[in-house]
Amino acid sequence: ETGHILLFLGPGFVVTVRHGAPGALAEVRAGLERRRAFLAMGPWSVAHAILDRMVDTYMDVADAVDDDVNKLEEAVFARQRSEHIAHIYQLKREIVEFRRAVVPLQRPMQRLLEDRAELPAGLRRYFKSVSDHLNRGVEQINSYDELLNTVLQARLAQLSVDQNNDMRKIAAYAAMAAAQTAIAGIYGMNFAHMPELQWRYGYFGVLVVMALSIFVIYRLFRRSGWL
Repeated sequence: ETGHILLFLGPGFVVTVRHGAPGALAEVRAGLERRRAFLAMGPWSVAHAILDRMVDTYMDVADAVDDDVNKLEEAVFARQRSEHIAHIYQLKREIVEFRRAVVPLQRPMQRLLEDRAELPAGLRRYFKSVSDHLNRGVEQINSYDELLNTVLQARLAQLSVDQNNDMRKIAAYAAMAAAQTAIAGIYGMNFAHMPELQWRYGYFGVLVVMALSIFVIYRLFRRSGWL
């Protein structure tokens, strides 16, 4: 779940407008009230506390996403694969939404650090620390996205291999059925002169030949790895 926090600063005041983020700044306000000396540095101290809280939340979410990605990777490459393509796409979609929430903050943070006239000198190192954490979070998100692309390609390759194996099995069984169909088709012809028609054990002989053909074809496909 994502939301928006708009931050307006002026000389002596800070206004926040929150959309879809109820109670997100309650801990920030309580923490600032306990740090009177830091709060006395002005509105930018409040801005730092809010940005620091937001970036910390990003890192918490990144840790949770890391667990999900690792579990998904293990499931895809496990012996008994149970993860479907839809699960990978769902997590990838969540990471895309996560990136949309995190990446836009990089540019204003960089502009604040470049504008030496805007930030108080005593707070610059605090904002630099927040910016470093933010950049690490963005790098993590990008690495998750690349890893999911790799996992997705691997899963698609697995599906292709599985489909090829299924087609091999279907072809092998079709070959066994075709041999029986050919034998039965020949002896189903209404010709007067055919070999073994007057043989007492002809019916059972044909059944034995059909069984042997199935066994031989099965062994050949088994040896070649098709079955």
